[in-house]
Amino acid sequence: MKHERKRPVDDDRKLTVRAVERALDILLCFTRDSDLSLTEIAAGIGLHKSTVHRLLTTLEDRRFITRNPATEKYRLGIRIWELSTHLPVSENPGTLLLPAMERLRDRLGETVSLYLRDGLERVRIQAVQSNQAIRRVAQIGARLPLSVGASSKVLAAYAPPEVRKELLEEEDWPQAIDRQGYADQLKEVIRAGYATSFEEREPGAAAVAVPVIGRSGEVAAALSLSGPVSRLSHETLVEYSDVLKEAAAEMGLMVS
Repeated sequence: MKHERKRPVDDDRKLTVRAVERALDILLCFTRDSDLSLTEIAAGIGLHKSTVHRLLTTLEDRRFITRNPATEKYRLGIRIWELSTHLPVSENPGTLLLPAMERLRDRLGETVSLYLRDGLERVRIQAVQSNQAIRRVAQIGARLPLSVGASSKVLAAYAPPEVRKELLEEEDWPQAIDRQGYADQLKEVIRAGYATSFEEREPGAAAVAVPVIGRSGEVAAALSLSGPVSRLSHETLVEYSDVLKEAAAEMGLMVS
């Protein structure tokens, strides 16, 4: 009598962990875009469409993902928002600092964003859009490199030395940016307490950013103001930097 060989328990555990990792990779695809097709998701995580479709079906059943029948595209579902509402306010500066960001937007009239550092990238965790007709629209959840932009300079300047070293030695460093020149800019950010950028990442856009230093004495986030270069000259950004510092000091009292 032929006995069927049982699969080792460790193999089952590995398969389960792999399925969880793949499901999380699918959810992370939506940090880059809000609506994605099956083909786009499969290409983004490097899996066959049949495998991705099975995972999407499970995520859709649990309402972590929803599908638009008209476009056949997927987007994040209601469960994601339900989870986010249970984030402790003390650990969610994007929620805690939103009223102060709105006041800053109303005072200066430009788009205000809040960024956290995640490794060698920055993530926009909150944004208040300008009310002006010509404005810079900032997408919440956008993930950007630390090598370019005012907020990147702030987060890099106040990061631990080993992070700055790793950043400046990164293989994918933009060819248009001089490494030593960038390192010198980080020293100036510490001295001045703010950073500026002119069309470094986006044509026609300028920005100024300052650190939000929490009660612990460490940088909790980078606060930035951005808009078109037609309204934000170098002189204007320097002038606005004092207003941002004032707002950041207020915010720092609210976060750890």
